[in-house]
Amino acid sequence: ASSMRTQMNMLQARDHRNFAEHLMVSHVELQHKTLGIIGLGTIGKQVLKLANAFGMKVIAYTRTPGENTDEITYVSLEEVLKNSDFVSLHCPLTPVTHHIIGEKELAMMKPTAYLVNTARGPLVDEKALIEALKNNVIAGAALDVQEVEPLAADSPLLDLPNIILTPHIGWQGKETRQRLVDMLADNIHSYIAGNPINVKN
Repeated sequence: ASSMRTQMNMLQARDHRNFAEHLMVSHVELQHKTLGIIGLGTIGKQVLKLANAFGMKVIAYTRTPGENTDEITYVSLEEVLKNSDFVSLHCPLTPVTHHIIGEKELAMMKPTAYLVNTARGPLVDEKALIEALKNNVIAGAALDVQEVEPLAADSPLLDLPNIILTPHIGWQGKETRQRLVDMLADNIHSYIAGNPINVKN
């Protein structure tokens, strides 16, 4: 996160040194790194596929672990936090998962690790994350969701150099919304035709 922001800021300031002095900003490769996935539902499984394509080792913590394969190893939450270079959250928000990542959990992570939350803001204790980022407890974070949205104008998250923030846009693209409308229409047509889909008993 901090490397990307630094390089973007340099280019915006018309500072082109990175084209020749490539090692002045640190870089992190994904191949052979460990991705820890917390929550392995539909989205978590898609992230697993992407991570495998990048040559990452994937470990996961989920309520319903399966059998270990070459693609994934199921471990405890503590093992995910301690052993991952990137931790990606993909679990629903429930009373059990509220602040599943707090001060204690952040302290378990590697100081070189990154936290990614594209699920629900309150999965992460924001105050604890801010302190962890300020004190380099972890290397950085990328958040598409926050505890309170939109962020307050004085939120420290907006000024931290080691974070990437997006305004809960992961699902809001025009193509995504059109796909949801198409799915709804398909569901209605299938129901009328007597072949309901996406049925929940």
